[in-house]
Amino acid sequence: MNSHCYIALLRGINVGRAKRIAMADLRMLAEGLGYTGVRSILNSGNLVFQAPGSSAPGLARELEDALLLKLGVAARVFVLGCDELAAIVAANPLLDVATDHARLLVFLLPDADRRARLAELAERDWDGERLAVGEAAAYVWFPEGILESTVAVSIGKILGDTTTSRNWNTVMKLHALCKAS
Repeated sequence: MNSHCYIALLRGINVGRAKRIAMADLRMLAEGLGYTGVRSILNSGNLVFQAPGSSAPGLARELEDALLLKLGVAARVFVLGCDELAAIVAANPLLDVATDHARLLVFLLPDADRRARLAELAERDWDGERLAVGEAAAYVWFPEGILESTVAVSIGKILGDTTTSRNWNTVMKLHALCKAS
């Protein structure tokens, strides 16, 4: 059966004292589910792996269930095909203004309704901050950091816990692993 490359992004893992998971345990969990070539990036719940004949939504549910049953951690899991990640990377319109890629975040967009609501926000002037909305992701430039951001508050009200985000440096590390798979 054909194996496809995927990334899994776990929401809220290893932030503060809550939802602590060792990446070695997360890799073993994924391997126990039959995924191959499992690699993790950083300590915040980022996996790249291959899975035969699977769908991203099915893999997300499978990982969420296994996290709860085997590790006792309830966390939302977002799974993208490596081709979907490549499209998100290619579509980033903020690379010309974002001088610090640690302050350029990519938020996964869960549905068309929230995408449309964010597109309305993108029309506003954010005093140096920038918001751009693509098909599958929103790109946000926080030159002063997310803690000082007014756009972050507005995005949070619309997206809530229906998304996860990663900075551009992490996205590019995941993209490089996908290309190497």
